[in-house]
Formats: sequence, structure tokens, C-alpha cells
Amino acid sequence: MGTTPLTLGVVLLATIALSLWGLRRFSARVARRAETAVPPAGRFVDTAEGRVHLVEAGQGPPLVLIHGLGGQLQHFSYALIERLADDFHVIAVDRPGSGYSERGSAAEAAVLTAQARRIREAWRALGIERPLLVGHSLGGAVALALAENYPGDVAGLALLAPLTGQETEVPPAFRGMAIRSPRWRRLVADTLAVPFGVRYSSRMLAAIFAPEPVPADFATRGGGLLTLRPQAFYANSTDLAMLEHALPQLVDRYHELRLPVGILFGERDAILDPARHGMAMRDKVPGLAVETLPEAGHMLPLTRPDETAAFIRRVASRVHP
Repeated sequence: MGTTPLTLGVVLLATIALSLWGLRRFSARVARRAETAVPPAGRFVDTAEGRVHLVEAGQGPPLVLIHGLGGQLQHFSYALIERLADDFHVIAVDRPGSGYSERGSAAEAAVLTAQARRIREAWRALGIERPLLVGHSLGGAVALALAENYPGDVAGLALLAPLTGQETEVPPAFRGMAIRSPRWRRLVADTLAVPFGVRYSSRMLAAIFAPEPVPADFATRGGGLLTLRPQAFYANSTDLAMLEHALPQLVDRYHELRLPVGILFGERDAILDPARHGMAMRDKVPGLAVETLPEAGHMLPLTRPDETAAFIRRVASRVHP
């Protein structure tokens, strides 16, 4: 007796189901190993939309450090925090959905305003008032949203290779995250994202750090392994999808900013164009100071911590002369 189309269909569906089950198991196993290798580094603060994970160090005027897309607070604890803790009370946070911070439902639809609100709740829970915000990449956009929405609660902005406007296309290193459908995003996160991340992570990191080398211990000390989790991919993909709607609202209010703002870019940033996201801001933000580092790339907190710390101090001197 020959094989019927119905039988072939059943076999195909069973094969797909087993493959997806295997991918989910593999992804969960990699995620557990990542969390064992890079456990929570600090403490948790409760907010209305869930817990925020953060690290505190030092004493003095407060600094709140906000990381970018695909990152976590280890991007700052790798080298930058130790260079600032002698003079400042440094608070580095995991953005909602990143690292060990819970995402919360509001962050699904309003990536900048919801994350800004959560981060403000976290520093207020610590008794912090009017910090200088240090935002890297997407964290720069979150810092700008905080300054626009809570102008009385932010002392100044020190922005590191910040995302300040809409990109015409997604940088190649992040194109695999560009998924508009929430359902497809969830399916990919739970099945394909982690295996592909394991396979291509070296290539992606090289593109993000270019032209500078990826630190040899970035996977653990820099927290890189934490991106190899389904929840991290889903959060990053959601952030990327929501920016299309959030950034125009942010840009429209730049003229309202009335606080010290500085921008530092690597001259050879391969992720965000220094001219478009840095120099062009001079016409939009009163009193903006823009600096560039020769031969530097996008990951300034890790690759250029001394120059980055000096830049933050220069901005801080405008806040606390």
C-alpha cells in the first residue's frame, strides 16, 4: 500500500513539532548555562511594572548609567564604574527586559517612555535625586526621554554613541532581531534565536565593536552570554520594532531640553553614524557639546573607559561647577 498525502502530512507535522521541541530544549539549556556563568551582579528594586536589577558603587553626586540594545549593566561594570566610583554615586541599571530586569507589559508598546518611567522609579526608590544620566546607544534615547518627560528630575545628560533619530535601515549586526510580528518574534525567540546566536555571535560582536577588538572576556565579565537567552532576544527584538514609533516623538521635543548635554562618539562607529546622531544634534539641542574619539568604535564604555570617564566628568562639571 502506498503512502497517502495524509500520512505524509502527519509525518511532516510530527517532524516539525519534534524539531521545535528540540530547539526549545536546546535554547533553555543554553540560557541556564548563561545565567550560571553570569549571575545577577547587584540588587533588585521593585517598581510598579516589575523588578529592576542594578549595581551601586561609590559616593558623591549621582550618576545613572543606561546601556544599549542587546546589552546589560555589565557593559559599564566591565571597566567604567571603577573609574567613576571615587567621585560619584554610580547606579548602573539593566533596562527593562535586559539582563535581570523584568520587562513589564507597558514596555511592549512604549519602549522609551515606559523604560524611562521604570528607571526613574528605581532611582527614586534608592532615594536618589536629580542624577546625571549616562546613556549608551539606545540607552541614550532612553536618557533623552527621561529628560523630556521628567525635566525637573534630571541634572544633565552624558550620551555615549547615542541613538538620537530614526535610522533608514537596521544596522547589519541587528537585522536578525528586526521582526515586526509579536507572534513570530516569540516563536523565533524560543526556537531559532539561541542556536543562531551561538553560531554567529562572534561575527555579530566583531561588527558591533569594529574597528576595535572584542575583549577576550566579554562573554562573562562583559555579560555577553546573557544575550543567548530567549527572553533577551524577544526583548531586544521588541525594542527594535517599537523604535519606529517612539523615536519621532522623541525628536520632536529636543528643543524643550534646558539642561547640560554632551555627546561622545567614536569617529569610526560602525553602528550609528556620528554625524547624523551627534553633530546634527547641535542644531536641535541648545548648548550641546559634541566630542569624537579618533579610531574609536561604538562600544566606548568597554573599549575606551578612560576617555569615557573623562568625558562624563566634563559634563558633570557643567552640572556641579
